[in-house]
Amino acid sequence: MTEALWKAPTAVGPLDARVRVPGSKSLSNRYLILAAMGRRPVRIGGLLRSRDTDLMIGALRELGVTCHEGEDPTRVMIIPPAGGVFRGGGTVTCGLAGTVMRFVPALAMLADGPTRFDGDLQAYARPMAPLLSGLEQLGARVEYLSREGRLPFIIHPPQRLGGGEVTIDSSASSQFISGLLLLASRLGAPVTIHHQGENLPSLPHIRMTVHDLTLAGVRVEVDEEAHSWMVDGTGASEDVDEPDGRPDGVGPQLPDTVQVEPDLSNAAPFLGAALIASGRVGIPDWPESTTQPGGLLPSYLTRMGGEVAFTRDDRGHTCLTVTGSGKVCPLGGFDLSQAGEIVPSIAAILVFADGPSRLRGIGHLRGHETNRLKALVTEINRVGGRAREMADGIEIEPVPPDRLHPAVMKTYADHRMATFAAMLGLAIPGVQVEDIGTTAKTLPDFPDMWADMVATGD
Repeated sequence: MTEALWKAPTAVGPLDARVRVPGSKSLSNRYLILAAMGRRPVRIGGLLRSRDTDLMIGALRELGVTCHEGEDPTRVMIIPPAGGVFRGGGTVTCGLAGTVMRFVPALAMLADGPTRFDGDLQAYARPMAPLLSGLEQLGARVEYLSREGRLPFIIHPPQRLGGGEVTIDSSASSQFISGLLLLASRLGAPVTIHHQGENLPSLPHIRMTVHDLTLAGVRVEVDEEAHSWMVDGTGASEDVDEPDGRPDGVGPQLPDTVQVEPDLSNAAPFLGAALIASGRVGIPDWPESTTQPGGLLPSYLTRMGGEVAFTRDDRGHTCLTVTGSGKVCPLGGFDLSQAGEIVPSIAAILVFADGPSRLRGIGHLRGHETNRLKALVTEINRVGGRAREMADGIEIEPVPPDRLHPAVMKTYADHRMATFAAMLGLAIPGVQVEDIGTTAKTLPDFPDMWADMVATGD
């Protein structure tokens, strides 16, 4: 049965909304992994509950991790397996979640038997070879069940794990480096990871992984100029009161309770709406400092003509409010390599800019949930805009507003293409969106959240 088309709401006046976005997907799945690799239970609060995080929880359970959920699904307790040994012999279902298919194989290296990995049909096109090469350099045997370097595959863990040096080309995704960093924290010997390649996209995501490992007591020496990371998990924790069969202090251990920040990348469509429709949109609980790439949004939105303000509520928490005048400034020759996941939202805003924009440093987006560069160009042109692909990005030319027209927009099973289409619908009456349900990957309540925000402009 084909899902009915979703009619994107059109703003009829300036917005005046506050939107509370759920927890960060990137942090949620990193905390879940690190909690599973520890020695004692960890309570996680503010956890995003979406398809991607549910797939991660399912993957951990498949590997023998206990995940307790109470009445509040955003609060979970993760209990590592006895002895720190994961259960092999099963199948991990990755869906289309990059953090599952590129982080969980690290855990499979610590299992007592082989683990099969599979995913959505579209996931078969996502690159995996650099990560799997890194695991092989650390002793794994990878059995491919279809195309080499792609899902599905089986990880056969080595009989003995140790440290050493790993060299991969992580140009296609920073997640390859992050997956190896997570594994290195449990090997009981120093590991040095080298990136070789011209580009290293989404460096803030690697910094996020390093920050979270440090929070878990793992020592990481970073040389970003040389693109190398040395991980020493041999003395990761001073708390050795609960030995579990591992050498004392080996491996990461998060604090007993951790809290997930709001997902700043998921805030991008809502904040961008203020520039497209004019008016103001606020996001409560904006962190004062963050490792999320979405933390770059305030500076980006300011460059596009938004007015950014930070205020404190009665609890002392910070709220970020963006106000737009209806005028959007272009971004000429703008490098977005540090925040690729917010490119669809930035592109949607720039469709309405009064000059040409060139977004560069984002060639790696061709290997995301879909080829995002091709998809963005196709859908912008579909509604009468003018866009074209470049070698490492896209170019968007301004068109008169009366040249833009409604269309049925495709989402390519990509949650960020769905929110991109919704943003265009703010100023193009009659836009319809296929498969709006794909937003459940990170924003399960997106259609209602979006409609509520737009209603404030009525």
